[in-house]
Amino acid sequence: MTKMKTNKLKLIAAVIAFFGITSIATAQKSYTLDSKSTFSVAGTSTLHDWEMKSASGTGTANLTIANSKLTEIESLSVTLLAESVKSEKKSMDKVAYETLKTDKNKNIKYVLKSAEKVNETTWELTGTYTIAGVSKVYKTTVKTTVTKDGLNLQGTNKITFTDFGMKSPTAMLGTIKTGQDLTIKFNLNFNL
Repeated sequence: MTKMKTNKLKLIAAVIAFFGITSIATAQKSYTLDSKSTFSVAGTSTLHDWEMKSASGTGTANLTIANSKLTEIESLSVTLLAESVKSEKKSMDKVAYETLKTDKNKNIKYVLKSAEKVNETTWELTGTYTIAGVSKVYKTTVKTTVTKDGLNLQGTNKITFTDFGMKSPTAMLGTIKTGQDLTIKFNLNFNL
């Protein structure tokens, strides 16, 4: 082999090695939802505003992070045990679980359908919420932050009881009524 052919082969090998290493460095990876993630649902009633919280969700996400930037969200799913969502009052929790029909629907779920990048820290997610056995697609604008362990995702959704076939709860023989509108908030940490 001539010296020129050898140099060409070395150059081709170097290019292949470079692109191989680059694609490995930016390859999609599977991340798991960590225990510091939080969820809440807030609403109103004729008596007072209220909020119920949970920190016991499970989930996974397939993400591509390159050069400390999120470049792709391929998949994302979160499951929350419905009865892990709690308020400060057991009587309120009981009414909430009846409304959520937790005897038949143990989990609240979210499954991503598509993700579109808005800018470096904002994405628009389209996904399916399943609550009380009813599934509905929502668009959610989320703030993303790449962390040393993975990704933090924060966002909110406005929903209503009727969206998911639920009746607004009442208490004290109907004298206390819950408002129709709800706000779901989440702060999710996905780590390797």
